[in-house]
Amino acid sequence: MNARPLLSGLGGIGLFLGLWQLIIGSGLIEYDFLPSPWAILGGLWAMLGDREFYEEALHTLAATLGGWVIAVVLGVGLGALLGSSTTCRRYSLASVEVLRPLPAVAFVPLALLLFGFSLQMELLVIVAPALWPSLINTMEGFAGVPQRLSDVAASFRLSPIERLLRIDLPAAAPSVLVGLRLSLSLALVMSVVAEMVGNPQGLGYGLVREQQALNPERMFGYVLVIGLVGVCLNAILVMASGWILPGQFRRPQAGWDTP
Repeated sequence: MNARPLLSGLGGIGLFLGLWQLIIGSGLIEYDFLPSPWAILGGLWAMLGDREFYEEALHTLAATLGGWVIAVVLGVGLGALLGSSTTCRRYSLASVEVLRPLPAVAFVPLALLLFGFSLQMELLVIVAPALWPSLINTMEGFAGVPQRLSDVAASFRLSPIERLLRIDLPAAAPSVLVGLRLSLSLALVMSVVAEMVGNPQGLGYGLVREQQALNPERMFGYVLVIGLVGVCLNAILVMASGWILPGQFRRPQAGWDTP
């Protein structure tokens, strides 16, 4: 694997942070609540000594993964059904297209009315929007199974379960995995949103708490941690996808495997 693209990306981030530090340190921009990157690292270091921070991080991670798993189970199941059955797709696609564009944050008031400030509220806010990427991509993956594979299944007289496991699922797997990645990113975003505006727990609530306390160093520290959580979750899922489907998620176009 060629590490140059990765180093180039880190170099760009380093250059941005260096310019930020230089501008703040030189006094060219004077905002009372815009700290320098060095000050943000100091705030993050102080956060690492607080037990509350780890409890908040665990809460956000648990809510994100829990909501994502529920959304994936529902989305993949319904998507496989709609993609495999022309009749189901014909009578359900209009409903999918009507419900899918609903704004994700619109579910926050409904979830608060139903469950109050609770983990159930957060899960509803996560599942409602995170369901659609996995459902749509799974449906398209199953609907796009080549006809020649269907002919092979018919020739071998495979049962519906055998066809699902041996033909349809392997053929649709790349599209399904893309939907899983999109759902996971959306699950983390909605978990933080629910914590910011509804559930007084987790990293989102910690971010708002530090903002209200006029503590921008720790506030930006929470932003950094949330970003790192998203990067780590995506990296883990990409690694798992590469293990499940070798070769599907290599990136020669980005120079990863080029000399």
